[in-house]
Amino acid sequence: QVRLVESGGGAVEAGGSLRLSCTVSGLTFRDSAMGWFRQTQGQARELVACINSRGGLTYAPDSMKDRFTISRDNSRNTMYLQMNLLKPDDTATYYCAAARIGWWYPVQCDPEDFAYWGQGTQVTVSS
Repeated sequence: QVRLVESGGGAVEAGGSLRLSCTVSGLTFRDSAMGWFRQTQGQARELVACINSRGGLTYAPDSMKDRFTISRDNSRNTMYLQMNLLKPDDTATYYCAAARIGWWYPVQCDPEDFAYWGQGTQVTVSS
């Protein structure tokens, strides 16, 4: 059974930082592209960043690149999201996701490209 477990969410003031983790079991982590998404109530799930299976390629929307950094440690079956200079608009539930392949050419990272999802971790940024 595939399990993705997010941790590291919480409440922080604007300008603060958080580091999210996603620990994966039940699949060959080193063969899977991974992604972070976020969602607020009533809104579509939004890509934050994604990373290829070996960790050498990443993709993020322009709006996320400056403050969010995705990384992974294949020896620990864990992916990370470093979030800096957080804003109230970053308040959301953050989800990690795993794909069945290592990457896409050209890069995609749409929600439908990921087969497995975690339960989410809440991030709340106060002004």
